[in-house]
Amino acid sequence: MLRRGEKRRLRMDDPPGDYDTPPPTSPQSSMDQQSSDMEWEESCVPVQQSREAKSSNQLQNTTVEPNCNGQLCKITATPVRKARLSNVVNSERNSPENTIVSTPSPAPPRRRHPLKNYVTEQYSVYDNSSLFGIIRNGKSSSIQRTVDEWIEQYKNDRNTGLLAIMQFFISASGCRGKLTSEMLNNVEYAAIIRQMTEEFDEENGEYPIMMSGPQWKKFRSNFCDFVHTLVKKCQYSIIYDQYLMDNVISLLTGLCDSQVRAFRHTATLAAVKVMTALVDVALILSINLDNTFRQYEVERQKTRDKRATDRLEALLEKRKELEENMDEIKNMLTYTFKSVFVHRYRDTVPEIRGICMAELGIWMKRFPQHFLDDSCLKYIGWNLFDKDGDVRLKCLQALQPLYASEKLKGKLELFTSKFKDRIVSMILDKELEVAVQAVHLIIIIQKYQREILSDKDCENVYELVFSSHQAVAQAAGEFLNERLFKLDETTPALRTRRGKKRLPHTPLVRDLVQFFIESEFHEHGAYLVDSLIDSNEMMKDWECMTDLLLENPGPSEESLNDLQEVSLIELMTCCIKQAATGEPPIGRLPIRKTTIAKGTKQAQDDRVRLTEHYIHTLPLLIEKYIADPEKIANLLLIPQYFNLEIYTTSRQEKSLEELLRLIQIVVERHTEREVLENCAKTLEVLCTEHHAIYSRCDVIRSTVIDLLVNNLLEVLNVYETLNAAEEEPNKEEEFALVSSLKKVAIFHSCHNLGPWTLWETLFPEIQQAKDHIKSMPPEAIKHCISTCHHSILWELNQLENSFGRETSAAQQLKQLRKHLDAYLLLMIELINTSTVAIFREEAYTSVCDLLIVFSKKLGDNPLLRPLVYQPNLSLQHTLNNFIQTYVFVEQENDDQIVEELHKRRCHLTGFCKLVVYNVLPIKAAADVFKHYVKHSNYCDIIKKTMGTARDMNRVSCARTMALSLAVLFRDLIRDDGDRIDRQSHEFLSVKELAKRFGFSLSFGLDSLKNREAISALHRDVIIFAANPLKKPDDPTGPPHRILTMEKTSGRGEEWQSLLLYRNSLVQGETGVPPQTARRASRRRRDQAGEHADHNDDAESDEDTVGY
Repeated sequence: MLRRGEKRRLRMDDPPGDYDTPPPTSPQSSMDQQSSDMEWEESCVPVQQSREAKSSNQLQNTTVEPNCNGQLCKITATPVRKARLSNVVNSERNSPENTIVSTPSPAPPRRRHPLKNYVTEQYSVYDNSSLFGIIRNGKSSSIQRTVDEWIEQYKNDRNTGLLAIMQFFISASGCRGKLTSEMLNNVEYAAIIRQMTEEFDEENGEYPIMMSGPQWKKFRSNFCDFVHTLVKKCQYSIIYDQYLMDNVISLLTGLCDSQVRAFRHTATLAAVKVMTALVDVALILSINLDNTFRQYEVERQKTRDKRATDRLEALLEKRKELEENMDEIKNMLTYTFKSVFVHRYRDTVPEIRGICMAELGIWMKRFPQHFLDDSCLKYIGWNLFDKDGDVRLKCLQALQPLYASEKLKGKLELFTSKFKDRIVSMILDKELEVAVQAVHLIIIIQKYQREILSDKDCENVYELVFSSHQAVAQAAGEFLNERLFKLDETTPALRTRRGKKRLPHTPLVRDLVQFFIESEFHEHGAYLVDSLIDSNEMMKDWECMTDLLLENPGPSEESLNDLQEVSLIELMTCCIKQAATGEPPIGRLPIRKTTIAKGTKQAQDDRVRLTEHYIHTLPLLIEKYIADPEKIANLLLIPQYFNLEIYTTSRQEKSLEELLRLIQIVVERHTEREVLENCAKTLEVLCTEHHAIYSRCDVIRSTVIDLLVNNLLEVLNVYETLNAAEEEPNKEEEFALVSSLKKVAIFHSCHNLGPWTLWETLFPEIQQAKDHIKSMPPEAIKHCISTCHHSILWELNQLENSFGRETSAAQQLKQLRKHLDAYLLLMIELINTSTVAIFREEAYTSVCDLLIVFSKKLGDNPLLRPLVYQPNLSLQHTLNNFIQTYVFVEQENDDQIVEELHKRRCHLTGFCKLVVYNVLPIKAAADVFKHYVKHSNYCDIIKKTMGTARDMNRVSCARTMALSLAVLFRDLIRDDGDRIDRQSHEFLSVKELAKRFGFSLSFGLDSLKNREAISALHRDVIIFAANPLKKPDDPTGPPHRILTMEKTSGRGEEWQSLLLYRNSLVQGETGVPPQTARRASRRRRDQAGEHADHNDDAESDEDTVGY
């Protein structure tokens, strides 16, 4: 840098203006390869060599004089800074990016003896009188006063002021060294930095701007504010004295080139903040220049007799001074940019790279005439490929205000052509916030530079509205609003056939329906709604949606086809549910918990609004589409989200009666499961006891149930009559039976049908089916099982609610226990013996559910304790055999694999719930855990079960893992015998499972907390491996289960697996077999009468330590 006091400007050449220079060569991800537009040079000069060369040049003119004791006592340093600056400038002029400068952060070097004359004193970072102490402990409001005091100090003695500010930067880096005036006057910055490097705490790698806690977070903010305020306060005089800024920039440049991360990070932050402040100063100078020029032109254009010559000269002088100051600021900016930014933007530390990208975006936005060109934009483009998500995020955030400016978009053309594809690809970034900001950037591009994006680019964003991540999906929804769902004020108003004016959102709703159809994600309407409902008002325009469904199209409109009507009703129902509950769809969690609380009040208001609208229109919609099961199923969901009080407060009892009448008609006409389930659930909601409309709804419910039960009894009588006459029922009679039982079973799941005594009628039918007596169709028996299952649950519910009447409660308890025992016994027999798959599956599901309901937790109520049902070992084996036989099967390749897979996952979940709810012991899951690697379709369920089991009992979970490995190993021995191939797929899968147990699914990093569990795991594995012995007559020989890979002649090789295991405990897992011992144990030698020398004994002792 410049020697202090020299009158020389800091000037640099303009940065290169193309994208062909090498991009960042330090930390980059595999995504770098996606940029095929750029060819990167691989020949780079290592920075360490350049540093060593520079260090030797710096010290070549330094004379060290020894004292009488041979110690260093004086350094005579000749002025070499000017020459050094010229060297740096020349090298940077040639190619500033041709050197890898991503400096590593090694451990602090070993301390050397400091120079005798300038011994660095231990400086306490807690010295409150220093600038560092003041900034660290002070409030943000005191920064202005601190800067004013420092300026006064600098004006009185600039050396003292400079020393204070340099000490501040050193201390802010976490260094405890103290600068002295003699050091600043006589020692080069490189030597000073080397000395300061020795003053770090080698045992602690933290430093202030990286330390956690509110105090240090506040310090970082104060640090940045202090640097910015300091430059702004000095903008009119001090920064142009060619002393302060030259020396500050020199020190920061040297610190930025240090191998010590703390120096590099802190100095980079300070340097870029200085540049940001200088940019603000340049903006003020630019405004003053414009004002001065305008004043000068006004004065110059006056007539000679009115023109003030002295004012013209003053304005001209002021303009010249401002231009010189502007040149000075630009020189400082250019030099600091090339000395600091050009090297640090590709530092190995991601925080440093992130700082550079964030500040570069600020410079480009505030001072585009100096920074916004291709030579600077390329750094942002290159770091879009950075391996660190935060750096990529800073790049995207830097680009957003640039693309949002009409004035600046012309300077982004080349950048866009090079990096647009990369920006579009980042919408799929693994870091969610990066993906969100990438979508926001594309939204800005769409808004201000629409022609840039192709249809393919837009389609990539469209698909994200179905993403499982809410933030990404909602950002994509905003893009949809900007691209497709934007109101056009110039569109003429449409009218229906009867002349009613269509609402403004009508064309947007039509477009939404068409988009949903074309997306081909017809089962995920809730995801699309969640993506748009907060950003587009049409999603809550209930009147617009119902008008499209109820009103006939006008002469200039097209009528909705059947698919469009189905899609619109589904989207409308999803909008109602989302608005009334405020809950995202299953699979999407809210971005923040605060959004739930914030949405509660909004949901209540929306519930009132939609209720007031659909009270009138819903009966009309149901009546119009009552024959279409797909449409009516969704429409019947809507009353579940009503504010039912409005029926009475707004005197809408007639609308309620009409709705109930239509529900009754739907139940009588339809047999589709979804329609019936929605009817039953809606009636359950309407019959909530605390509402004023309960009595009206309960009457209709009783009427509906009477009709269903009477119809069932009639069909059963007909069926029994046919069976008694040994006649075969026809298909219509079978269909009538199945549909009647289906309706009763579905309604029994939501309503108590106990008073109709269906148990006595249907339970014998299940027994006959089990005994293979001529009975109902399998589908009918399935509904019988379901009805009896819900009968038991309703009996329990009724028992819990009737404990005030002791006599009836005791009788009900006895009857319930009788029904439970008989039912479970019958279900277990069906699981074990039935050849009908539908019987086994329904029985298995029912047993799993009832075991949870009647588990030990039910015993918390003393009166219900007699109902507790504990599964015996036989039942555990039955359930385990079921999932091993019918869940963990080979994968199928037919079209029904998705449906079958869902069914199997439900069966596995039923078994795992028994473990999670402590109905079955954790060890019962051993046969489930062993499938984690082999069956990837169930790994999420198994992983969740493992995690819950670990939280319940870590030791039991560890022993269960060991048992799973033992089971798999026994299978290997059974299939392959003693000679197990280590490279076989089966053995590698067992090894992979053990690795998963030990790392990703195990017990975390808290070794003290998990010590007992890990010990239990290893103990069980060791016991399993050691027994039984391969040769019982030789107790010192290798156990039977010690793996052998091949037949070897050396007896020591048989212990290879044991040694490999022991080695992994000490050094971690390794695939390199250790050297096997070529000697027997001491006990074996003693028994054989052998003698070994002292060295062999010592080695043998060492080999057996800790085992």
